[in-house]
Amino acid sequence: MSTKKVPAKPATPGKTAKATAKVALKADAKPIVKVEPKAGHKPEAKKPELKAVPKSDLKVVQKTDAKPVQKVEPKLVAGTNVKPAVAALVAAKVVPKPEKKKPDFRTNDWVVYPAHGVGRIISVVEQEVAGIKLELFVINFDKDKMTLRVPVAKATSIGMRRLSSPDVVATALQTLKGRARIKRTMWSRRAQEYEAKINSGDLISIAEVVRDLHRASGQPEQSYSERQLYEAALGRMAREVAAVERIDEDAAVKRLEVALQRAA
Repeated sequence: MSTKKVPAKPATPGKTAKATAKVALKADAKPIVKVEPKAGHKPEAKKPELKAVPKSDLKVVQKTDAKPVQKVEPKLVAGTNVKPAVAALVAAKVVPKPEKKKPDFRTNDWVVYPAHGVGRIISVVEQEVAGIKLELFVINFDKDKMTLRVPVAKATSIGMRRLSSPDVVATALQTLKGRARIKRTMWSRRAQEYEAKINSGDLISIAEVVRDLHRASGQPEQSYSERQLYEAALGRMAREVAAVERIDEDAAVKRLEVALQRAA
């Protein structure tokens, strides 16, 4: 049996050139290197794409913990429909300010001036000071041979007062009979406290100074400064007692000394 050889088809010139070009491109391409992930490294997850949601699908969610907003109405003045701030402004414009009441002191009245003790008003005069007219009390302190002018408008604020009542005098005399109360502090500190009490003009406070600085016959003698404060306090108290009970000052001093002796 004879075998026939089939002649090969001649290659087409165009197709051969294309095949050669493809082989050349594959030869020049770099090999693909596969990169293995490191141990413990997680690949980044791709972010989900955001899609626009139509307004019709949106729902308003209210927090369960949120408290409802309460509207606070401003309080009104009782019995009216006016706010307090408005009422205050109206009152400030309509109601006139009360005038300061002048002290009820007259000529020949006995008064107590805190820094100088008992004095007597001899007159009330008007005097111009720095272009301003002032009404002044003219007070005479016979014991100190001194005259003092006090503005009427400031008489009460500086502590000027009338004589003590008989009840206050009785309480002051009872204070002299009490036990002396001496603080364990330096004398300079106690001396300042005694001076403040004397210049306060309060009869009870002055009686406390007389009681604490008094020395009986069997007690140690007073120092010079103690003696000065004691005599100042005794004189202030005696002059007021004399003016209240309408006796002379010497008789008032004897009365105070009798009360001190009973205490001893």
